[in-house]
Amino acid sequence: MKFELGRCLLNERLMESGKSAEWLARALLFKPERVYDFIENKRVMPLKIAISIADSIGCDVRALYELIPKDNEAKGD
Repeated sequence: MKFELGRCLLNERLMESGKSAEWLARALLFKPERVYDFIENKRVMPLKIAISIADSIGCDVRALYELIPKDNEAKGD
């Protein structure tokens, strides 16, 4: 099954973990603006970064975005 990414759920996962965007940026050696870009859907997290973020805040990587099932219109995809 194919999926499209919906909105980023990083802010919700941060709140659940009791961590802040600033904390996450420091932990991963990012500028806070980069984390805010993910939260505000200005950037899509590359897989390697999403895995690091999920590991840092203790969630599954699939919980970082809304996943929208997409029907396969063309067979053989």
